[in-house]
Order: sequence, then structure tokens, then C-alpha cells
Amino acid sequence: MKVSENSVVVIDYTLTDNDGKVIDSSEDAGPLAYLQGKGNIIPGLEAALLGKEAGDEVKASIEPEQAYGERVEDMQQEVPKDLFGGIDNIEVGMQFESSTDEGPVMVTVVEMGEEMITVDGNHPLAGVHLNFDVKVREVREATAEELEHGHVHGEGGHHH
Repeated sequence: MKVSENSVVVIDYTLTDNDGKVIDSSEDAGPLAYLQGKGNIIPGLEAALLGKEAGDEVKASIEPEQAYGERVEDMQQEVPKDLFGGIDNIEVGMQFESSTDEGPVMVTVVEMGEEMITVDGNHPLAGVHLNFDVKVREVREATAEELEHGHVHGEGGHHH
């Protein structure tokens, strides 16, 4: 079976940046299972895997626009430390959910000051060119329940 809209795809992958630094890999966590065409993975990787079959190996170079988007500098800002009410040990790298007019946004602490904290609402991989080495392990039809829920159930997928 070929990877097509609404198929379940199980992959092993290694993700690197343009300098060859490994950003993520399925090596330790086990294979990733996703539902093709449902936005479970970045658009550029979905497009690269379309039409592939179990056993295929794919090298995909994904531009930021087809991954996590370009960085938006306006999404980085200084906020008063007291907005983090009650959290004593705030450190660079910590993530928090912030309420905005457009809904909740995950922000990452990028700099600490005495009174102010700089947070960044960009995805950590925004603006990064991504390189995937992928091996397709399995392609199968999705169950009715998986299609209804919009994600894969079982190994490598979502567990209810």
C-alpha cells in the first residue's frame, strides 16, 4: 500500500539542521505513527512521504515555510516577572502557556532579568531548515475510529 490521504504511516526518522546537528530522532522513543493528511506532522514531510511504501527510505529537505514557519520577531517580548505569580524557580528554556487575544500560545523563557523575563512565542524550530532521513516501516488503512479522532491509535500513536 502506498502512503495516501487518510492512511496510517509508521516511520523511523532522524531530523537534523543544516549543520548536521541531530534535533530529534525516533531511535530512543520508537517509531512515529501518524495519519496522512490530517496535519499530524509538518506539511513538508507529509508531501515528501506521499506515494511512498513500506521499506522506502526518504531524504527530505524542508524549508521553514513547510515546517514551523519563519521566526516572527514580534513574538519575543519582555514581560514583568510578577506575571509568573507563584513560580519561584523560573529558568531559561522553561515553557509556559500564555493567553493571547488569538488564544493560548506556548512561550519559552529565553532570558532572565532582575524584574523582567524575555519570552519567545515562536516554535523552537521556527526559521530552521529541517533535514529528515526517514524509513517507512508500515503503511495501512486507518480505522474508522482513527479517522473520526484524526490521529493514530496504538503503538507509535495516541493512547486513550
